[in-house]
Amino acid sequence: MTNTDRPIALYGFLRPRPEYAEEVRRVLSSFVEPSRQEPGNLQYHLHEHEDGRFFLYEIWRSQEDLDRHNATPPLRAFLENLMTFLEEPPEGYFDTMLSPYAEAAPVPA
Repeated sequence: MTNTDRPIALYGFLRPRPEYAEEVRRVLSSFVEPSRQEPGNLQYHLHEHEDGRFFLYEIWRSQEDLDRHNATPPLRAFLENLMTFLEEPPEGYFDTMLSPYAEAAPVPA
């Protein structure tokens, strides 16, 4: 259950089929910067685990912002065919943050 007055976190692992690993890496990587520019995005990170799984970590200001993100055409197209690219269903989690969201401090020059 989500609470709309706190940020929403979405995170999980995706294990690509070996023959699609490079394509999944390319597509997921292509989502990072555009997603970070969307209204309501607080964080958007992509990691590649040593076992070949990809880990996504996103924080959105609200459910409405996340819903708007999930409706973008490139993401919808990828999600509609997701299981073509994966060995197993994604291991994903969707939660309301309990701890207060702290804005990141500027990186010293």
